[in-house]
Amino acid sequence: MTALIHRLILPLCALVLGVHSSNAMDLPSPKADFPQHSNAQITLGQLLFFDPVLSGNQTVSCATCHHPKFNTADGMSLGIGDGGVGLGPERAVDAKNPPPKRIPRHAPALFNLGASEFTVFFHDGRLEADASRPSGIRTPLGSEMEKGFASLLSAQTMFPVLSADEMAGHLGENDVSKAVRQGVLTGEGGAWDILAKRVEAIPAYRAAFDPIIGPDKPVHFTDISDAIAAFVDFEWRAVNSPFDAHLRLGAPLEAEEMAGMELFYGKAKCASCHSGLFQTDYDFHAIAMPQIGPGKAAVFENHTRDLGRMRVTGDPADAYKFRTPSLRNVAATAPYGHAGAYSSLEAVVRHHLDPVGALKAYLQEQAVLPDGVGKDDFALMQDPDEIDAIAAANVLEPMLLEDSEVAQIVAFLNALTDAQSLRGALGIPASVPSGLPID
Repeated sequence: MTALIHRLILPLCALVLGVHSSNAMDLPSPKADFPQHSNAQITLGQLLFFDPVLSGNQTVSCATCHHPKFNTADGMSLGIGDGGVGLGPERAVDAKNPPPKRIPRHAPALFNLGASEFTVFFHDGRLEADASRPSGIRTPLGSEMEKGFASLLSAQTMFPVLSADEMAGHLGENDVSKAVRQGVLTGEGGAWDILAKRVEAIPAYRAAFDPIIGPDKPVHFTDISDAIAAFVDFEWRAVNSPFDAHLRLGAPLEAEEMAGMELFYGKAKCASCHSGLFQTDYDFHAIAMPQIGPGKAAVFENHTRDLGRMRVTGDPADAYKFRTPSLRNVAATAPYGHAGAYSSLEAVVRHHLDPVGALKAYLQEQAVLPDGVGKDDFALMQDPDEIDAIAAANVLEPMLLEDSEVAQIVAFLNALTDAQSLRGALGIPASVPSGLPID
């Protein structure tokens, strides 16, 4: 209760007092803009987030890869979606329905995603705000994207259900995967329509949607995604860390944390990319991160490379660039990198000091990959030509820091932890309307 009161009082104090750190460093403003949601929509979203009914085979929920037990991720470098059993590092291949590969990219944490400043989603930014589009958003589907979602976060939640590796299922094993395979996503009989009708057919869900969309309106997938987005936004707002208290009230940090903050915003130049209140510039940078797992190469390439932003823009200058991640609760959300190559916060900090050297010296023991799938997880790291290509794209100059300074930066990163947000607001429901088992 004390932590919750603290969480509620700090923003109020900041609003009334207008306090900001007097430190000479160029620190971000403590103000964050979040939307408002009805209690009905939030609680409905909670049920949908944990319900496997939204996956093709009805075995995987959003929470499978974004679970509170693992601080809104899954604790793995690269996870197993459809075709797996269990949670986190203990998740194993389902012998009755084994997946052909791991999910190709690391499951990111969900903190603060409802904030208005989050305008770019996914590691490669394939979904982002775009004022030139009639909808104000650019998605991989272009004009085929469903209309009517309430936010970018809502639009983002519409994509995992289409992924064979994540939630849809493989080839023709269910009605959703068949629709995805045929490219029928929108409209009557499309993948989203199939899932919406599946949810609407459950009386408890239909009743829960009535006060939100009206009893006479059919449930569309955008209604489902809006509810999930409302829950994610409400459940995991991380804005009451020691760093936030320092920004709002001038509350002192520990000596090591303060020294780390000075390095972060000064000599170490971390804030040149990890800027703003949530420590991200929402831009894309190539920093020679190790590539493990199946990658995101085109199917015809038969390769484990991942060209990152270039897959979205088609511009060779964007090869191996990935979105700058937010650092809120970063100490609690290992592993790190677009492929989760580093299981240690110190290790990923050290990578930034000498990206090319770290890439070439990378040890596969630094990843968290359970057995059972992914025989070629480290194939690319054994290919000199591919390593050279990743290294050539790197834009970070080597930087020399003392071990003590690295420790101070890590201490500051720990000061970005909001303990209440790790616990969440509503938590895990005891059951879901579909009656399916929850993670």
